[in-house]
Amino acid sequence: MQLHYLATDICESSTIANSLPEFRKSLKGGRIVGARRAGPTEARVAMLDIVTNVSPRIVRGTTSGPIFGPAQSSFLNIELISEKTAAYWCQSVIELKTDFPNNILISSIMCSYNKDDWTELSKMAEASGADALELNLSCPHGMGERGMGLACGQIYQISSSLSFVTDPFEQDPELVRNICRWVRPAVKIPFFAKLTPNVTNIVDIATAAQEGGADGVTATNTVSGLMGLRADGTPWPAIGGGKRTTYGGVSGNAIRPIALRAVSAIARALPGFPILATGGIDSAESGLQFLHAGASVLQVCSAIQNQDFTLIQDYCTGLKALLYLQSLEQLQNWDGQSPPTPRHQQGKPLPKIADLVGKKLPSFGPYLEERKKILAEYKLKLKSTNDTIVNEPNEGKTYMAKKPIPTVQDVIARALKHIGAYGILDNKEQVVALIDEEMCINCGKCYMTCNDSGYQAIKFDPETHLPTVTDSCTGCNLCLSVCPIIDCITMVTRTTLYEPKRGVPLAVDPLC
Repeated sequence: MQLHYLATDICESSTIANSLPEFRKSLKGGRIVGARRAGPTEARVAMLDIVTNVSPRIVRGTTSGPIFGPAQSSFLNIELISEKTAAYWCQSVIELKTDFPNNILISSIMCSYNKDDWTELSKMAEASGADALELNLSCPHGMGERGMGLACGQIYQISSSLSFVTDPFEQDPELVRNICRWVRPAVKIPFFAKLTPNVTNIVDIATAAQEGGADGVTATNTVSGLMGLRADGTPWPAIGGGKRTTYGGVSGNAIRPIALRAVSAIARALPGFPILATGGIDSAESGLQFLHAGASVLQVCSAIQNQDFTLIQDYCTGLKALLYLQSLEQLQNWDGQSPPTPRHQQGKPLPKIADLVGKKLPSFGPYLEERKKILAEYKLKLKSTNDTIVNEPNEGKTYMAKKPIPTVQDVIARALKHIGAYGILDNKEQVVALIDEEMCINCGKCYMTCNDSGYQAIKFDPETHLPTVTDSCTGCNLCLSVCPIIDCITMVTRTTLYEPKRGVPLAVDPLC
């Protein structure tokens, strides 16, 4: 049995409150699959016509971060989903619902733009016992050439000379609207239209699905891309002796910003319309981001491919912890499960060197030795006076909830009030960078990025390697983004009036 997604339905707070035993099941002729149930869970089962896949067809991403292990950022695939028949999947659904009647199972179906095909396939899936349907209108590769997947959401141009589908040149929400209208009277169970991010405006497609009678949408499918080329110009994955490839679907946390944008845009345009979010959910924290953006259900796939189904229980536990933390007033300055970073040395808080000796000292070479000597003398002085360094304020304390613990429903769409068009942003409220010299390791990253890619607002002492932020800082945040030390650089409110340096006086006619 091939499960392409295991999604945890967390529309109700009770869903994450209970944990049920892990189960594993193997069906004849299929892959061994597993799932870990955490309250009501859903499994998506793919159904479509006969296809034959190429190989290799799924490769690890090379976009950022580690390229091995569970922390890798993405996958790229050119898989056509399943090679098995619709009859096989219907039988699989029957067996799964018999063995696990309390699980929610969503069948994912796909066919060409034909009313009879959609009607027949949706009825088959419902008759097999599926609790809901997902209409795959968004597969970005291969199936569009067969008139399926993304071809049902867009009009495509076929390049006869290159023998593959080129970029879409026109959105067609009417196709999605009509398919939903065909499926709506054919079944009594809910169905969701799975949307593609490879369009100009995904909200138009979501609106069409709603008008066609869909009970919600899934946002989003994979992002069309070409993962990489080797040094000799051949691609990976490369198919056959000719080493050919095609554009595939990128998934995993590399596409999370795209998926978050899609979910929030749909939620803002269609309040209350259910959204099944997918695209880079690899932790409880990232799942919470999608809930804040307006999703009511989370789907997980790439993270499971990196590990296994036990992640679902981890995410449910983590989500409960994140919600509980929001009830603790004493921890309001935490970022999720991450406490503020204290100034420390091997976990112990330390005073500022400048306060002890009246001068700044960097943390390398002979300066580092001088710092160690000063701090050692300071500790001896404290010891001789029977004084101690103050411990971490949170160390050894137990906190009790003083506010109601929010439910999942409470946090859905919480972030939407902060998201809008560029025009709502206030350019009068400016910030500037503040560098903590005690935490600084004098690497020069902030200086280099500001000097070569920013506004030349950081000075760098050639001897001590201590960076200094000048009044030219525009608060762009680039230095903080590249700094390797957490909380070494913070952005603080500008206390002086911000006057942009235009380069050329505004009174002079511009040259371009």
